[in-house]
Order: sequence, then C-alpha cells, then structure tokens
Amino acid sequence: MTGSPHLSDHLPDRASDERSGSGRVRWRRFAALTVPAVAVTAGLGIALAQGVLAASFAVSGQQFKVSASSLEGEGFAQYGSVDVNAREELIPVAVTAIREAKLHNLCQSVVTTLPVVGDISLNLTAGRKTPVEASNLFVDATQLAGDAVFSNIEIGRDASTLDKGPAEAQGMQDLFAQQADTVRITDLQQTAWATNAGTFKLSGLSMNVSKGKKECF
Repeated sequence: MTGSPHLSDHLPDRASDERSGSGRVRWRRFAALTVPAVAVTAGLGIALAQGVLAASFAVSGQQFKVSASSLEGEGFAQYGSVDVNAREELIPVAVTAIREAKLHNLCQSVVTTLPVVGDISLNLTAGRKTPVEASNLFVDATQLAGDAVFSNIEIGRDASTLDKGPAEAQGMQDLFAQQADTVRITDLQQTAWATNAGTFKLSGLSMNVSKGKKECF
C-alpha cells in the first residue's frame, strides 16, 4: 500500500550491528594490548621526571657478578632506585655509591648461555698487585655480601638529602637510605645490573672468554 511503512524499516540492520559489535571487540582488544604499554611508558616517564633511574643507559638482560678481597671507600651512600632495560621494563636495584674507592683482587664475571654451544663465560680480573681505583663509583646491585666496617654511619636518612657520597648520589624523597664517611668491606661479593664510574683505573687488567660456567663466586 502507498505510504505504508516498509517492514524492512523496522527490522534491525544485522550487518550494521555485527559491524558495530566487531568494532567494539576490536577496540577492546586494542585497549588490552596498549594499556600495559602505556602504563610502562607512564611509569618510565615518572621515573625520569623524578630522577629515579639509576644507570644512565638501558641495562642488558644479564646480571654480572663482582668480587674483591677488599674494598676501601671514602664518601659512601646507599639507596633504592630502578634501572630500565631495552624493553623499557623497570628493575628495582640498590645503588651503592662511593666517591673514591680502591678494590683489591677484583673479579668480574658474566655467563651467557647459547643454543648448541652452551655456557660461555667472560671473566675480567685486575688489582692483584696495585689496587683498582675508581672515582664517583655507582653499582646498581641486587645482592651484596661481605664483612663491612663504616665510620660515622647514618642509617635511615631520607634518600633525597644524602650528601656524603658522589654529588649525584641521591634518591627519591621519603625513601630509606644510609651513608657514611668511609667504608671497608672484606670478602666482597655482589650481583649487579650496572656499574658507572667517573674514572676507573684497572691495574693488571686481564680478560678471558671460555666455554663452561666460570664465575667469580
């Protein structure tokens, strides 16, 4: 009949609904994939803005081990911070900062496991006769052991107010930290993500690459 509404005018556009529905699904999937990435980027941005990041470079995916028969340091500070890797993942670390340091019988090792080949060890030694010397030394570690003696130590100081270590050795406000005039650690063993130093003088340096797992400890 002329002027009568067409039945199709009252039927839902199933194709349109399906397109709309699939669009919603696609957007949800897109959001699920992008939200974690945005969160990581935001976290990294906040860390950068607040000066929280420890190392000034992206750390590798491998930790390394360092040992020394003794470490003597002037101007010691220690506080919590974070490193970032190439994937922009934040890694919690304890930063040990020393203004002037001397290390005897230094050993550094890292083990890489390769397909087919197996374990490959890189070993570095120095300071057997003349100690290794470092200025403005920063070590971003996850483990440290040894026998330590501190002079005029302050434990529980706000990390943003540290003033005995290197000038850049400060953490976030309200976070725990400690510092001392001097430190001596014997039988030092530590596992770290990164090391920074203004100067690093390695007397009697020797480097060796070999198959198998050969670590400093």
